[in-house]
Amino acid sequence: MNSTISFRVWGRQALFTDPITKIGGEKFSYQVPTYEALKGILKSIYWKPTLIWHIDKVRVIKPIRTQSKSTKPLNWSGGNTLAIYTFLQDVEYQVQAHFTWNEYWEELKEDRNIGKHMAIATRMLERGGRQDIFLGTRDCQGYVEPCQFGSPSKDGASGFYDEIDNLDFGLMFHSFGYPEETGKHELVSRFWRANMKNGVITFPPVDDISGLLQTRFIRKMKPEKPFKRGENLKAVESEAKGLGL
Repeated sequence: MNSTISFRVWGRQALFTDPITKIGGEKFSYQVPTYEALKGILKSIYWKPTLIWHIDKVRVIKPIRTQSKSTKPLNWSGGNTLAIYTFLQDVEYQVQAHFTWNEYWEELKEDRNIGKHMAIATRMLERGGRQDIFLGTRDCQGYVEPCQFGSPSKDGASGFYDEIDNLDFGLMFHSFGYPEETGKHELVSRFWRANMKNGVITFPPVDDISGLLQTRFIRKMKPEKPFKRGENLKAVESEAKGLGL
């Protein structure tokens, strides 16, 4: 059975923060969503430690527009401070992704039932996600629904960039590498030179060997506590039973 799903995600605004702008507090959004942000959306739709979500590609449906707004984020020393955030406005994307088993959790190998996890993921997607969907940050509420990747938008229009053969976005943050998913006791960040062809951004995989990804060590980090089927997976089995699986 195939583990690939595709869905439409949209919202009034989004903030896929460029890490360079975090230092001064004046956050500025990337023009397109990052791999890590889309992975976070998928985890809000459905996630279990048994599997790892991989983003294959994203299609940008609506034109890229930005708007700056005054905000009052919390200050580290207490109270609020003044800042200007630059958001993306009126966004819509189509996403294609798939999951693989997390081979570093041998304790969960008995839970590797692709039919069960695909059925639950599909059901959660149809319901709009298990948890609230956010487009880069909690300030930006998002919504999801199933779709066929490459199909017209909900209003029947084609993608705004479908006829543009190539757009480069320069060096962008790709994703984090956590020890639970890499098997290494370290936290790393990944960057790549993003480009969009005919409205579609195809992400390099996290285990890319072609040199498209640039990896940077952040700090030493140990995996979370081990999972035990009799304890940690009670919720999974209970949910599957409730869905008649």
